Amino acid sequence: MSLLLAPWTRLSLLVVLLLAAGVCVVLYEPQRLLSEGWPPGLPVGTAVLLFAAAYGVCTAALVPRPLLNLASGALFGSQFGLVAAVGGSVIGAGIAFGLGRMMGRDALRPLIRGRWLKAADDQLARHGFRSMLAVRIFPGLPFAMANYAAALSRCGWLPFLLATAIGVVPNTAAYVIAGASASSPTSPAFLASFGFIALSAVGAAVVAWRKRHRLAPVRRPERPVPARELTAVHPPVVTAAPHGP
Repeated sequence: MSLLLAPWTRLSLLVVLLLAAGVCVVLYEPQRLLSEGWPPGLPVGTAVLLFAAAYGVCTAALVPRPLLNLASGALFGSQFGLVAAVGGSVIGAGIAFGLGRMMGRDALRPLIRGRWLKAADDQLARHGFRSMLAVRIFPGLPFAMANYAAALSRCGWLPFLLATAIGVVPNTAAYVIAGASASSPTSPAFLASFGFIALSAVGAAVVAWRKRHRLAPVRRPERPVPARELTAVHPPVVTAAPHGP
């Protein structure tokens, strides 16, 4: 029993679970929904809920989120597609965060020793909501990687999920609209969504470059050396005095 609860054993189980989920995604080919659609007669609300649940599982299994967002827009349109994609993003983030915290944190937490890793962990611990909100709004770090990395930190559940629910909306909406209007690539909606995606990527790169120094730990200023310590102290000069007769 103690062996099953060992940190590295749980981490190994997490890796096996992720590999199994990836194999299932390849075998069952969920992208067939784009061509075949949902079973006829299935209510829209039920279909949205099922897609959101499948979306969450797929993101936890490292499936790229942009593809799922495009699929959500193509299947349900802009409004219902956005609801399904945002709901699936929160579900997937919660699954990954929980799995990473329960099965991988104890094994990988001692490895957070580098200067940048410690600074990022401290930032998430002190400003969890603000830090995760910035990660979600500005794309760059893959969604699943951000989820599992946050699970290793001291970030709390509430700020993590709340920042995810709010921060994924702008970029997700752009992809969903692009998927809903993909049949007419010259339409204003498609061009606007594609332009927003490109601008957000450029903006994320610029912000990351300008704010990179915030992840560096603050160095304490060196203690000034007193002037008297800088003055060289010479030993007394002993001269030979002449002796009288």
